[in-house]
Amino acid sequence: MNSNQSYVRTEMLDEKAPPPTNVGVLGWLRENLFATWLDAILTVIALIIIYVVLSALLPWMFGGIWNANSLTECRQKIIEIYGEPQNRACWAVIHERFWQLMYGFYPENLYWRPNLALIMLFVGLAPILFNSLPRILLLVSVAFPFVAPWLLWGGSIWVPVSAFLGFVVGFVVHKFVSQATNPLLGIIVGVLAAIFWWLFLMGPFGNFMDNIIPLGIEPVESRQFGGFMLSITLGITGIVLSFPLGIILALGRQSNLVIIKTLSVGFIEFIRGVPLITLLFVAQVMLQYFLPKGTEFDIILRVMIMVTIFSAAYMAEVIRGGLAALPKGQYEAADALGLNYWQAQRLIIMPQA
Repeated sequence: MNSNQSYVRTEMLDEKAPPPTNVGVLGWLRENLFATWLDAILTVIALIIIYVVLSALLPWMFGGIWNANSLTECRQKIIEIYGEPQNRACWAVIHERFWQLMYGFYPENLYWRPNLALIMLFVGLAPILFNSLPRILLLVSVAFPFVAPWLLWGGSIWVPVSAFLGFVVGFVVHKFVSQATNPLLGIIVGVLAAIFWWLFLMGPFGNFMDNIIPLGIEPVESRQFGGFMLSITLGITGIVLSFPLGIILALGRQSNLVIIKTLSVGFIEFIRGVPLITLLFVAQVMLQYFLPKGTEFDIILRVMIMVTIFSAAYMAEVIRGGLAALPKGQYEAADALGLNYWQAQRLIIMPQA
């Protein structure tokens, strides 16, 4: 055989198993926790801290007392169980006041109403978050902003119906004016028509229909709201209402019209410069001084307004950052397609921002 002839392998060698210390749990530990001597020292220190914290926290949590009429009785039970004073939690207040923490002073026989409103929230969000779900569920999404307040506060069914008709009136007027003149004027007139309905026609229409067809549920006063139910109500309201307002403020801040830009910048910077607790204090105490004598302004509605405008200011800055990150070519592409300002914002700019 010629010694200069090259050897060419015709078969692949079998793969060898990787070292046990490089795969599985040992491999993960070596790569993430013990890659270097410094990582190993930090890992050991972290494990010691976790052990010290959990060794004190877990007995305090799971060795607590759930049934007691007072703090003194709770401490006595701890001594009876463990033989000497121990640092244990007294969960009796949670056990005793659980439903109050969840619903405040809401009537117990009406708990089904906030529960139903919460279920409607999840059902209404589902088709918005998941496109694979039936589109008919969007009807729940549209109905939720009107049905949920009615379920929580009760009263006549014609109140949410009248509120919904305000949007219908605004939409119809917007379509009519937009076709007759231009889209911007249609939006302005449509908004004014909806506001006019809500301020002057909504109440008389609701009273008229309630006299003809009295339908409603037991009303609940705002002072009976509390706990988790009140927190989730304020949170959802603030998020839902602040988003469109934040979009308007962000667009206004980037507007070429000096008045609109100045008002938007002034509103955003003023609200962002004031702590939320100050706005809530104004809503709670000082707002009544600026209203006509005898005016009753619901306290929860005041808080909702303040939370909404506070969230809208921060939402506007987030959206403005997204708008600023878009390349100029996106705006030029919208112009090349012949889209007007609002079409460009709706179809090209805002989905990317």
